[in-house]
Amino acid sequence: SLPAELQLAAVLCVIAASLKCAQLPFHGWLTQVMEAPTPVSALLHAGVVNLGGFLMIRLSPLMARAPAAQLLLVLIGRTTTVVAALVMTTRVSVKVSLAWSTTAQMGFMLVQCGLGAFHLALLHLVAHSLYKAHAFLSAGSAVDTFRLSSLGRRRAAPTFLRLVLGTVVVSSAAAVAVALLSRLLPTHGAFDPSVAVLALVVALSLVPMVSQSTDAMGAAALRAAGVSALYVMWHVAAERLAPPPHFHEASWFAWGLVAVGFVALFVVQTLLLARPHGPLARRLHTWLFAGLYLDERFTRLTFRVWPPRISQPTSSSRPPVVAAVEG
Repeated sequence: SLPAELQLAAVLCVIAASLKCAQLPFHGWLTQVMEAPTPVSALLHAGVVNLGGFLMIRLSPLMARAPAAQLLLVLIGRTTTVVAALVMTTRVSVKVSLAWSTTAQMGFMLVQCGLGAFHLALLHLVAHSLYKAHAFLSAGSAVDTFRLSSLGRRRAAPTFLRLVLGTVVVSSAAAVAVALLSRLLPTHGAFDPSVAVLALVVALSLVPMVSQSTDAMGAAALRAAGVSALYVMWHVAAERLAPPPHFHEASWFAWGLVAVGFVALFVVQTLLLARPHGPLARRLHTWLFAGLYLDERFTRLTFRVWPPRISQPTSSSRPPVVAAVEG
C-alpha cells in the first residue's frame, strides 16, 4: 500500500478535482457565471470544468492504490449527482438548468473514477464535452421548442403502472444486452462487472422518457438494449485504447453507496414524475429550487474563516470632482 504521505496527497487531489468539477459544496461558481455569453458558457462547460476529471485520469496509477481517496470520490460524486439531478428539474432558465446538469454529469464521472473505471470516465469526459457544447450553442432554440409545445396538447403525467412497466422492460432489455455482449466481445482480461452496473444505471435514465412516450414498450426495450449495447462496446474500445491500471477493487461499502444513491434518485424522480403536483413535490420544490441553500451556507462559512478584505479608496485614487460653473 502507499505511504501515508501519498495517501494524503491523493485525498488533496480529490478535493482539488471537486473544486474544478463544481462538486458540492463548491458548485456555486459554476451556477453563478451563467450571465456570460452563450459561446463562453459552451467553452466553459465543454473544457474548463472537465479539468478535475482529467486530473483524476492522469493520476489513475496513484488513485488506484489509494482506497481512501477512491471512497471520497464515490461519496462526493454520488451526493452531487443525486442532488444536482433533482435541483435541475426545478430550474426555469435553460442555461442554469444546463449548469446543474454539468454538475451532475461531473459527479457521475468522479463516481466512475472512484470505482476504478478510469477508461469509462475518459469516455464520459469526451462525450460530455461534445454534448454540452452543442447543448449550450443550441440553447436559443429552446424558446421555439417551448412555443411549439405550448400550441399542442400537454401530455398527461404517466401512471405508476406505466412507470413500473417501463422500469421492468428497460432493465430487462439492458440486462440481456449486457449479458450477450459480455460473452461475444473480446475484453482486456476478465469482463468488469462494474461496467454492467453502470450500463444498467444509464439504461434506467431512459425510463422517464419511455414512460412519457407514446411508443410501444417493444420499441422502448429496443432503445434501452441499444443504449446499453453501445455503452458496453464503447467500454471495450476505451479499454483497448487506454487500459486501466491494476487498481484497488472498490469495496462492497462503496458499491452500496452508489447503489443506494442512484436507486433513491430513481425512486424520487419517478414519484415526482407520476405526481408532479402531489404533496412530495410541493414539499421538495422549495428546497430544490433554492439548491438546498448549500451555496449560501458555504459562502457564509467561507467568509467567517476567510473574511474578504475591502480596500478603502485613498485620496489619490478618488476621481476628481468637477465644480459646477454658474452661467
